Amino acid sequence: MKKHVSWITTAAMAIVCPLLTSCSGSKEGAEEEIRYVKTALAERISDAAELSYPGRTKSSEEVNVAFRVSGPIQRILVKEGQYVRKGQLIAQMDPRDYEVQLAATQAEYEQIKADAERVIALYQEEGTTASNYDRARYGLQQITEKLAHHKNQLADTHLYAPINGYVQHKIHESGETVSAGMPVVSMFNAGDVEIEVFVPASDYARQDELLSATCSFEVTPGKIYPLEIVRVSKEANASQLYAARLRIKGDYDRQKITPGMSTMVYVSYHAPNEVDGVTVPTTAIDRQDGKCSVFVLDTQAGIVKRRAVEVGRIDLDGNIQVLEGLKPQEKVVCAGVRYLTDGQRVKEMEKTSKANVGGLL
Repeated sequence: MKKHVSWITTAAMAIVCPLLTSCSGSKEGAEEEIRYVKTALAERISDAAELSYPGRTKSSEEVNVAFRVSGPIQRILVKEGQYVRKGQLIAQMDPRDYEVQLAATQAEYEQIKADAERVIALYQEEGTTASNYDRARYGLQQITEKLAHHKNQLADTHLYAPINGYVQHKIHESGETVSAGMPVVSMFNAGDVEIEVFVPASDYARQDELLSATCSFEVTPGKIYPLEIVRVSKEANASQLYAARLRIKGDYDRQKITPGMSTMVYVSYHAPNEVDGVTVPTTAIDRQDGKCSVFVLDTQAGIVKRRAVEVGRIDLDGNIQVLEGLKPQEKVVCAGVRYLTDGQRVKEMEKTSKANVGGLL
């Protein structure tokens, strides 16, 4: 009888134990997984939008100097980089043809002048008609103007500096033949430098919203120079960019900052009135089926909640504007959002100190 009872007890335990084990396993599997998440604060959109443009320094006055007549260049009297004063002779053209032309015109002038003086004398004595008098008078005037023109052409075989400044380039050399108006030498003045930048149409249209502009140079590290707009072109170039010139306000080292240097120009604009909201890292945005959402951390409950948002443009710092759906200082998950679900339990990762790179300390 005892053996029979023992057998029943053993069989019952064999059935019950797997059931208990199965129940215990189900309880452990039901425990919710807690995921560690990296978070960021939603920051209020700044009242000013900051942009930067690469620029290059230019002289405030640049000129291409050219002869007003055509002919072969006899000699160029300046070198590139040389400082010249206004009115200084910088180039000379072979004057031979213009000397011959002037001599012929001078002889013609003497003849016409003598004839005209005789006719005028006769007219005053009533010895000729008014028609002859008018013809002589206008003929003398015409040859006088022609003589002056040919004198000017001969004088124009000498090329003088129009400004005080430096020779930038010699475009042509001695012995070359140039046409009238063809640049021979380029110059820039020794005064202030300006900075030229090219801006897209969207920024060109925001000139009235400009708050400030500054620039910096590698040759003067640590120094920031305030700028003011000199002029902006009204026509875009082939790349649909508008050229803008800016001038440094105040004093600067003119020995170090010279034309031709590269610089970076930083410009602040008023943010558009209609833009309101916050910015978050672009990695915080979860895009699904054309809709955007973020996971907001509920610090008290320790869970994340999905929230639909409306986004704007991405700024230069890699953050995206959230125009609707978030408030300033709310915490959002900014990494691995596609692996989260609404209401999931999470634990916030500790912030790593900037001095503790990699969390090794």
